[in-house]
Amino acid sequence: MKKAIVFVDANNWYHNVKNLFDPGKIDIVKVANLLCAAKNYELVQIRWYASIPSIDDDEAVYYRHISFLEHLEKKGVKIITRKLQRLSNKETIEKKKHIIDNLDLCNHCRPIVESVFLDITDIKKKEKGIDVWAAIDIIKDSLMDNRCDVCILISGDADFIPSLELVRNRKKEILTAMVPFGYSAELRSKFPFFILRRETLVKCFRDYKDVKEDKKGTVH
Repeated sequence: MKKAIVFVDANNWYHNVKNLFDPGKIDIVKVANLLCAAKNYELVQIRWYASIPSIDDDEAVYYRHISFLEHLEKKGVKIITRKLQRLSNKETIEKKKHIIDNLDLCNHCRPIVESVFLDITDIKKKEKGIDVWAAIDIIKDSLMDNRCDVCILISGDADFIPSLELVRNRKKEILTAMVPFGYSAELRSKFPFFILRRETLVKCFRDYKDVKEDKKGTVH
C-alpha cells in the first residue's frame, strides 16, 4: 500500500469551504481518511499549514484560532504556522531567499528547490509565506526525505503547480482535493483530483454518525 501525506493549505481551505459550511464543523482527519480510503493509500501524516492572525487586530479571533489549532494537534495533526504578514514585493523576495538559505540543503537538492521556489507564489499577493512553506515541504517529504509515495494536497490554489510537477516528474503520485468553489481548473487539468462535494463533507462533520437503512431504504 502506498504511503500518503496530506498537506492542507488551511487558508485556501477555509475561504472555499465557508461557501458551503462553517469550516470549523468539519473534521479534517475524517477528510484525509476519506481521501486515502478512496485511493487505497496508507495515511502517514496530516500537515496543516496556517497563518496566525495578530492578537492586536482581534484578541477573540486570535484565541479562537489558537484553540482550534490545539484541537487539531490533539488529533495528531502536524501544525505549521506563520504570523500573518503584509510584505512589500521586495520584502517578499528577500523572505523567500532567506527561507531557502535556512533550509540547510545539500548542493544537489538546493538547485531543485530553487528552480521552482521563486515561482511558487505571486509576489503581488503580499504573500504570507505559509503556502511557500507547504510547497517546500511537499518537495522535501516526497523527494529529499522519501517519507511518502503520494502527496495529497488539499487546496485549490494553482500556485502549487510548479512544486507538484517537480514531484510528479520524480515518479511520485499527486492527488489534489477541494470543494467546487475556488478549485483551479489548471490544477485539475494537470493532476488527478477529488472534488469534495456538499454531501461528502457532511459525512466529515465532527458530530456525524453513520446511518443505516431499513429494509424499505429509509434513512434513520
